[in-house]
Amino acid sequence: MTLFRPCFSFVAALALAVSVYAEAPSGLPGGKVELFLLAGQSNMAGRGTVNELAPEDAAADPHVWALNKEGAWQPAMDPVHWDKNGAGVGPGKFFGRAVAAKEPGVIVGLIPTACGGSPISTWQPGQYWDQTKSNPWDDSMTRAKRAMLDGTLKAILWHQGESDANARSAPKYEEALTELVARFRKELNAPNLPFIIAQLGKFESEGRTWNQYQIEVDRAQRAVAEKVPNVYFVSAEGLASKGDKLHFSTASQKALGQGMAEAYLRSQAEK
Repeated sequence: MTLFRPCFSFVAALALAVSVYAEAPSGLPGGKVELFLLAGQSNMAGRGTVNELAPEDAAADPHVWALNKEGAWQPAMDPVHWDKNGAGVGPGKFFGRAVAAKEPGVIVGLIPTACGGSPISTWQPGQYWDQTKSNPWDDSMTRAKRAMLDGTLKAILWHQGESDANARSAPKYEEALTELVARFRKELNAPNLPFIIAQLGKFESEGRTWNQYQIEVDRAQRAVAEKVPNVYFVSAEGLASKGDKLHFSTASQKALGQGMAEAYLRSQAEK
């Protein structure tokens, strides 16, 4: 399979990130900084209801930080993303807390880049996504490389696929996702970087039944996790929607983030 050749080299893109964010101070507390790129569409960005957070979940954690829209670090607070006006609770902060709890002394740095509604085809160099008025791939690279000035990239978290559950895109999804994983690793100069895929929402208890294309996207994601080294699949079995049978509830986002953290920690134990 021929992989897409990135438009910019890692060094050139890193230089660009330095120039764009040269005035942005780190702001991070002292300690080992581990970075995690949050990519995909709306369920990664988060649509959970913020006012449903328990007080302990709403509070900032001194060990979990997030890169804001301006490219500066701040304590991670929901909504971590800002892709659309409806951005809410996602899995990121819960993932970060779970990792930090198992790695004393580590500062977790979240890099929000998810774009609501974005099909996998927009996660390529030069592609523009009108719903979020952004370039999902290009923006993720700029932000990742800015963050890498302050820490070490440890994994990519991916939740996406609803927009590809159709007759045109689903049959090609496995190939597209395999290429995407390779392109992320090549562009970020991290050939063994863990890539964690969270399953699409099933919501069977709410009366939702997957169609053939959702089943095909799910099969493709499982296949990539089986075939590509250091790719992990996280089940969403039993998780609930916020009522729309599409977006995870606040409580389910917490469970999903913790599940993704378990997969990441397993990846480190298997080294």
